[in-house]
Amino acid sequence: MNDTTTHTLVTILGRAPRGAQGYRTTAYRFPDGEASAPVAFFGWELARRLRPARLVILGTAGSMWDHLFEEDIDLGGEGERQRLVLMEVVERKAVDQPMLESLAPLLSAALKMDVSLRVIPYCRTPEEQSALLRILAEEVGEGDRIALDVTHGFRHLPMLMLLAAMYLRLAKGAEITGIWYGAYDPDTGEAPVMELSGLLRFMEWLQALHGFDKDDDYGVFAPLLARAGAQDRLVDHLRRAAYFENILNVGEATGELRKALAQMETARLDAPEAELVLPVLRERLAWVGEKKQFEKQIRLARDALRREDYLRAVLYLYEAVITRLCQMARVDIQDFEGREWARKDYEERLRASPRERDRYRLLKSLRNQVAHGTRPSQGEVQRVLLDRNRLRETLEALWQAVNDGDLPSEEVLRPSQG
Repeated sequence: MNDTTTHTLVTILGRAPRGAQGYRTTAYRFPDGEASAPVAFFGWELARRLRPARLVILGTAGSMWDHLFEEDIDLGGEGERQRLVLMEVVERKAVDQPMLESLAPLLSAALKMDVSLRVIPYCRTPEEQSALLRILAEEVGEGDRIALDVTHGFRHLPMLMLLAAMYLRLAKGAEITGIWYGAYDPDTGEAPVMELSGLLRFMEWLQALHGFDKDDDYGVFAPLLARAGAQDRLVDHLRRAAYFENILNVGEATGELRKALAQMETARLDAPEAELVLPVLRERLAWVGEKKQFEKQIRLARDALRREDYLRAVLYLYEAVITRLCQMARVDIQDFEGREWARKDYEERLRASPRERDRYRLLKSLRNQVAHGTRPSQGEVQRVLLDRNRLRETLEALWQAVNDGDLPSEEVLRPSQG
């Protein structure tokens, strides 16, 4: 392994049908129209085209390893005895790693690049599939540029190699420069070559959507939109909206998010995958359409509760109560002193409504406890916070009360409106 960033081609060696003239050959046609000479192993043609610094060839114990040393590359008499042994072992499908390690230097010298030959399992079980990922991790350095060729091998391997591309990006910080596949056409004997890294970009968008569902941070879409050619204003509005919502400033988040969503409608993006994911994102952000501030906070509390983000669920629920108090009392929700007056006035009036008072006190106590991270010494709040299921049930009931207008209720506040 090199210590510095390296451009590496990882290719799979399968086992083509073999006749009297040797393994079946195929002519490969690249997207730019260039066609290769007929070859049995596409990896050679791709290496010639990409000129990587390293070549990693993966194959099973029964792959056509002997072809690497007998057909497309003229090794003369180099390693002849070892190569003869290899041909016999290939027939028995019993190639092992020590044998390949002894032969790899022959290819490195002939190709003038670092060549690594690795025996991989057949990848039929989760354990064998994990083993393939471990082998790839051993062959890839931090931040390396990686091209993957999934042309040869078993039909399930391309799916696994797509997963491997994601794994290498996350585990090694690797840059995937391309995912190549030559699709053999038995009618013509040729194989059009496709570059499939667009699938990886689609997986990035899905990963961002999953991250958003988990953390409610739509800022994860900002770099993807920027890479797809979105205007800087759209990306900036989205990042600002994510920041304001992260600090529970729903008002500022709403304004920024509305601007971002409006620009998404007309944005021309160089990312077909965005057309599938962005409509789903807009559905997730439907809370922006709620007319009143406390309605947005109630919706956000529900979303937080759905993803088991209990901290945000409690904070949004409590803020929804205070915001509704301000709006019912015609107090500016941005006026801190006015908010305090509305809260204290409401707490005074709760003396006449024990049931609503108990609900409010429970919500307020939960808010104080989760905000400060302290453990209550006794009482209902302690019982709720020490039991995950009980906390969820309690928040569901409190959310329903706030959503139905029972917390705060007009009955308690009506005298202050006259």
